[in-house]
Amino acid sequence: MAGATQSRLVEGDTTATDAVAAATVGLSAILFVLAVAAMFERVSLTGTIAGLRTVTLLGGLLIALGVAVIVFGVGSRLGYVETDPDSSAGLIASAGAAVPWFVVGGGVASETLGLGVAGGVAGAVLAGGVAFVATAVPREDVGSTVPLGSLLAFVGLVFLTGTIGPGWLWNLGWEQQASITAEFLVPTATLFSVLYGGWAAAKAYGRFGARGRHMGAYVLVYLNALSIIGFLFILIAFVVVQGLPGLLTGVQVGAGVGPQVFGSFELPVSVPFVMNGVALLNDFQGVLPAIVGTIWLVVGAVLFAVPLGVGAAIFLTEYAERGRFTQAVEVSTNGLWSTPSIVFGLFGFAFLIPRFGNRKSLLAGMLTLGFMLLPLVLITSREAMLSVPDEYRDASAALGVSKWQTIRSVVLPAALPGVVTGVILGVGRIAGETAPILLTMAGGTFVPGGQTVDVVGGFEFTGSPPFVANPELLQATSALPYQLYALITAGVGLGSNVSDPTGFRWATALVLLIVVLSFYAIGIGARYYFRRQLRHD
Repeated sequence: MAGATQSRLVEGDTTATDAVAAATVGLSAILFVLAVAAMFERVSLTGTIAGLRTVTLLGGLLIALGVAVIVFGVGSRLGYVETDPDSSAGLIASAGAAVPWFVVGGGVASETLGLGVAGGVAGAVLAGGVAFVATAVPREDVGSTVPLGSLLAFVGLVFLTGTIGPGWLWNLGWEQQASITAEFLVPTATLFSVLYGGWAAAKAYGRFGARGRHMGAYVLVYLNALSIIGFLFILIAFVVVQGLPGLLTGVQVGAGVGPQVFGSFELPVSVPFVMNGVALLNDFQGVLPAIVGTIWLVVGAVLFAVPLGVGAAIFLTEYAERGRFTQAVEVSTNGLWSTPSIVFGLFGFAFLIPRFGNRKSLLAGMLTLGFMLLPLVLITSREAMLSVPDEYRDASAALGVSKWQTIRSVVLPAALPGVVTGVILGVGRIAGETAPILLTMAGGTFVPGGQTVDVVGGFEFTGSPPFVANPELLQATSALPYQLYALITAGVGLGSNVSDPTGFRWATALVLLIVVLSFYAIGIGARYYFRRQLRHD
């Protein structure tokens, strides 16, 4: 099957050597998981695993992995293991092996030996050069294993002997008095060492040569992908673990415990942190006004940006001739999407606020975030429309359908999944922005529940143009990003009835994460719907 990758390391007819090599690759995966867990403090360096200190265990496993890699390389060179190596590991592998030894050599010369900056540079160049030559000159089996295996063994020995352990601190000596702690260095060094060790072990398992390079690349890509997924999972899990106790404070479940909705219907659950505002009689302060403000911010920005962005994309793609004008628009749009959010916030503060009575307002925040979202909507919509085959347009024109009808009935439906994808990406950015909200909309941190913005119920008819007004859009309100910013940086917004300020802050972050992920879910559902409709049609 085309594109299929052999992912099983041990087949039924493998030899004992293959099994040991596969176990070595598995050891690198275990070390990788431990390094990621230690980096996010899911595993403590001062704690124990299987009766051993975490640092000691990491050091021992790194030494075992390094020795195993070296044994495979030397065994292949001496003919004890049947392999098919190339004459050299190659320049890329040599440069890759030289980088970590460059760092290690510089650190040892400058800090351990006390040779200073000049000695550190000389040591780095010497160690990196030796590693480069030791990888490039020998046969592939030796060059791919001995320098990297030695690196793993050296790092493991440093951890095992306690040279670097819990409480270790490296003062960089800069004016800012920056320093590197063991909590950062140990997992980071282990992580990068394992990537090198896993690559070398996989090449040994593949018996070097073309198959070995394939296996090495596969394991390296696999570990990198695993790290990305692991980082995202641990990040979300960390926020959930920290914020869940505060979010669930005062939760009650039962008939009639929740607030009334839709007239007289009482919800069977009460989550004060989410459902309350601020009031003197509340046992727990809540973030309901900030949640509502955040939702309306995103909805308003989407309603503003999507029609304009899609309309501009239709003009540029279907009507405007492709030339310098469209190129200029493309460059400008990409530049706008790369513009820092604080610049959009300053624009809203200087341009929009004076036109809304010199007052911060929800409408100013909506429009500012809408301007931020507009470039991405335009870019993704244009690319989605350009990806629609011209055969669709030609077939529609052959049937006598007008250009606009073709766009409306053929091009837009085919491009909608791409448009929705752009909106999803954009919402993820604007929903958590703080600077534009701070300058254009923020009206406080924890505000009374009675001040929750009511956009739908705020519309009223007037006797003057535009004959419809909504005072709710012109009032300042709160939003979760700004509220979180104020809580963390300024420590404001906490009342006397908040017993755990830290938990309160993490609960606010968790609610913001839930709101953003909810918008993601809605967008992904919409994209799936349009794709299914497109396949059905």
